[in-house]
Amino acid sequence: MKHIPNLFTLLNLICGCIAIVLILQTGETIVRIDETGASQVYMPEKMAMGALFIFFAAIIDFMDGFVARVLKATSEMGKQLDSLSDVVSFGVAPGMILYQLLRIGYAQGENGLNISIAALLPAFIFSGAVAWRLAKFNISTNQTNSFIGVPSPAAGLVVASFPLIIWYQYLNIQAYFINIWLLYAVIILLSYLMVCNRTFLAIKFKDFSVKNNVATYTLFLISILLIVFVRWLAVPVIFVVYIIMSLAAKRQHIVPVQNTSGDITV
Repeated sequence: MKHIPNLFTLLNLICGCIAIVLILQTGETIVRIDETGASQVYMPEKMAMGALFIFFAAIIDFMDGFVARVLKATSEMGKQLDSLSDVVSFGVAPGMILYQLLRIGYAQGENGLNISIAALLPAFIFSGAVAWRLAKFNISTNQTNSFIGVPSPAAGLVVASFPLIIWYQYLNIQAYFINIWLLYAVIILLSYLMVCNRTFLAIKFKDFSVKNNVATYTLFLISILLIVFVRWLAVPVIFVVYIIMSLAAKRQHIVPVQNTSGDITV
């Protein structure tokens, strides 16, 4: 019984591995000019499928923590296993997405296919920041009502949304997500937010009352509206809203707490 949450955690890891396999099987990217002269990028479906598996991993990451609390089966091994799985699913897999998007972005330019691999390696700064964030969280004893640094699954899901926004061609803004300068900026910004010592809201339900969960309910309602109206583009927009809410909120008092595995906000 005590290892049931760990099985969910391993499923998170497996989803991350599947995501990496799919992300690496992108094949060729087709670029054409439509009748209006606007450039449209058609990305092979497998990268988008890989991104979906990162979202599956996030759902499972939430479930293993929930199951652990219900079964009262939290353990030090579960905490370590959860972080190791998260490095793969929300660090390595999104890093591969950034690598491939940079490669595709450079391919649009002159002699882009001959670009040095050194120009693509910054994608893995993101992966390193995730590992750093999780290691810091594991040895921390003072993050409960707030988190120090942006949660790594949140940052990983932002990156995972990019291939889905491109694939589904919503609002005709696909080209922005293969712009190399935008991608470099995303890498730097997300990596900084994860490893910095700023305090961010922990979006958790303390109970089911509105009074004690104003921030959580507010973000939840905003998220629903954004998903309805802008679909996958909602993911990075929700992330920006979360950052704004965290910066606007008064600094919360942080009390020591034992770190348990499997919370999606880790």
